[in-house]
Parts: sequence; structure tokens; C-alpha cells
Amino acid sequence: MTQRLRPECITCLLKQNLEAFPENATTDMKLEYMQRVLKLLAEAPKDFGAPVLVRNINDIQKEMFGFEKDFSEIKRYFNQVMLEKEAEIAENIQGAQKPLERAIQYTMVGNYIDFGTMNNVNENQLDTLLNEVEGYRVNSTEYAALKEDLTSAQSIVYITDNCGEIVLDKLFIKEIQRQFPKVKVTALVRGGAVLNDATMEDAVQVGLTGMTKVIGSGSNIAGTCLEMLSEEARQEIERADVILAKGQANFETLRMCGMNIYYIFMCKCEMFAREFQVPKFTGILVNDRHL
Repeated sequence: MTQRLRPECITCLLKQNLEAFPENATTDMKLEYMQRVLKLLAEAPKDFGAPVLVRNINDIQKEMFGFEKDFSEIKRYFNQVMLEKEAEIAENIQGAQKPLERAIQYTMVGNYIDFGTMNNVNENQLDTLLNEVEGYRVNSTEYAALKEDLTSAQSIVYITDNCGEIVLDKLFIKEIQRQFPKVKVTALVRGGAVLNDATMEDAVQVGLTGMTKVIGSGSNIAGTCLEMLSEEARQEIERADVILAKGQANFETLRMCGMNIYYIFMCKCEMFAREFQVPKFTGILVNDRHL
């Protein structure tokens, strides 16, 4: 069994959710909620990634208290923020000595827009990261392997992550299509609302559906759990020559599955920073087969 769950994940989930109940909840309701969350975490299978447990905790919250945080306005806002920057970023990509690498750097930076891992997404910090994108290191060995795979690939699945950054995913896909015109690209978005993750609504808003095939995952987990995907989504992934998976949640739920997956994300928590031996907020490009 592949162990994806870490002690640090349990600690983090407890900090975020153990007291996530409304102020008007009775003592009995608070106690029941806390016991159910603790039981869920205590009995969690070790091959579960943290995003699966987040979904299960959210289900408890909805069942007991009837609330679920609505990120729809935040998502539309950050999509528009990035759409307004799209033309300038696209020009920067095309003017770079290595446009594909520059597109990867932008997708790494865009992974900062994450209301699941981050308590707050600071727009000034986002602008700073975007302005300093050239300093983001892309692993040269993984980059060379990716280019070689793209050269021979017939089909790619691109698994998106969050709102806002989906604009940068779109520019990366556009560059792939420009350099490798024979490859078929299918983008995968979440199958239902979860945190600020990109869904079909976001794909439509940013124009991704107008340039490539986009399908939903069939799941509202903030990640990609293969056994919980729709038949269509799973078949697309299994048939793909190359899979590009954005974000920590996709890494957490897919890692060590043995498929030809290139993960692209920003290390936003100390656990992954230690694992990859890099400072926090470093960009990562790594293939699943090299973990």
C-alpha cells in the first residue's frame, strides 16, 4: 500500500478543522462534531491523501451544521485578476529564450493562489512573485525529460488546480500546442465545487474551453484520487502518454502511482519544503517515476 498520509497532515487538519463549527452550536453538537472528526482522522487509511480527508470533514460540517464556505466570488475575482495580466504574461513567455520553461515558471508561481493551504492570498505578494518569475528554478533534468516526452506524445492530460492560476495553465497549454502541434491536450478540472479549485465554470470564464477539450473529474475532492474519478476522466488519464498535474493536492493524491506524471507546484507547507530540501515557496517540477 502506498502511504500518502503523513503525521504533519493530521496535525494540520486538526488545527484547521477541530473547532470549525458555528458560534451558536450547542455544547453537545460541538462535542459530537469534534469526536467525529477525531474518529475520521484516527481511522483514515494510510493511502489517503489529505485532500480526501478534507472532503470527508466538510461532509460532516454540512451534515451537522448545514454550512459550506462559498468561494465562487473569490474564484471569479482572481480569474479576472489574472485575465487582466494575461496579455503581458503571454508576451513575456514568447519573448523568453526558452518559452516553454518560462510558461512552467509562471504556472509554479500561479500555484500561490490557494485558499486551502494558505490562510490568506496576498495580491501584493502575488505581483512580487510574478515579477520575479525568472528567478524560479526549473529542474533541468526533469525539464529535459518532459520535453522529450512531449516530443513523442500523442495525448496529454493537464490536471488543473486553482482559480486564477488556471489562466497560467491556459498559457502553458497554449505553448505546448504551439511547440508540439500534433499532441492532443485534454484539461481536467474538478467535478464539483471545493475550496477555490478550478471547475468547468472557471474554465469557461478564462477561455480554456475555447482552446482545448476540458472535462470534469467527476469528484469534488481538492486533488485527483484515481478510484474516485468518473469513468471518462479515468480513461483519459490512463490513455495519456503524459500527465501534467498542477498543485500540492494533486501531488498528495497521485504521488507514487507509477504513471508518467509531471507534478508542477509551489511548496507552500514546511513538510514538502523539507521533503524536497528547498525553502518554502520554491517551485517544483518532478516526475512521479523519479520520486
